[in-house]
Amino acid sequence: MIHIPVLLPQTIGGLALQPDAACIDGTLGGAGHAEALLVATAPGGRLLGLDADPAAIERSRVRLAPFGSRATLVQASFRQMADVAAAHGFAAVQAILLDLGMSSFQLAEAERGFSFLGEGPLDMRMNPDTALTAAEIVNEWPVEELADVIYQYGEEPRSRRIARAIIAARPLRTTTELAAAVSRAIGGHAHIHPATRVFQALRIKVNDELDALEAVLPQIVTLLAPGGRFAIITFHSLEDRIVKQFIQRETRDCLCPPRLPRCVCGHKATLKIVTRKPIQPDEAEVVANPRSRSAKLRIAEKL
Repeated sequence: MIHIPVLLPQTIGGLALQPDAACIDGTLGGAGHAEALLVATAPGGRLLGLDADPAAIERSRVRLAPFGSRATLVQASFRQMADVAAAHGFAAVQAILLDLGMSSFQLAEAERGFSFLGEGPLDMRMNPDTALTAAEIVNEWPVEELADVIYQYGEEPRSRRIARAIIAARPLRTTTELAAAVSRAIGGHAHIHPATRVFQALRIKVNDELDALEAVLPQIVTLLAPGGRFAIITFHSLEDRIVKQFIQRETRDCLCPPRLPRCVCGHKATLKIVTRKPIQPDEAEVVANPRSRSAKLRIAEKL
């Protein structure tokens, strides 16, 4: 299988990398972006790569082996970025990257349970050592909590109807059984499969993805050297909103309510915006890699 990194030239170009720079890739995935970072920072640039998925770490070790000791790979969630960076001597780095999309490998491995295109268990864990699975949410959570997950993380307006249908179909053991229950509840295919938002919601909840994103953003600012840049690629509006609002907040010198006569918060801007609007893939990239169609890239620079 070939893993195609999304928005690769725009990301590497936007990070304005220099030779011998230190970089962090918080989401190794198929290591396509990581490889490009190492090429762009040759001959002596160093990369710290993180991924919660042990299979991604092993794939990345093979792909990045030609770079030898320039690449340090660690199985960890990017929410642990600051601690991992400190442990491996990465401070005041020039560039940090997060690609928040699913890798082609994860989607293709039916036993991981991320996709309804093949039959697999209702798992959806990035890190197989964590406890919560999609099966537990689908088969054990009460209808109100299940509906809230589908609505909050999938932005699915028919969440109540779907939750009731899932409860009625219990026990659900496989991805295809879940997808069929959702389809029966809300109808057939439109532009996207009716179960797409439900699977997104369950994956986000199982892996605590939005909380992890909110936790890592301040760490990114701390880890960057002045003039260093970070690039974040998101794939749905919840992620993009978190990134956009964080960047906007960190470009301001004061966060006080407008009604106050003077600033009392003491906040100072830490960032400047590099991409005024998010960069999205062009038609050629979407044709070559349909999974890129919803990607948005935002880049900011530390003051």
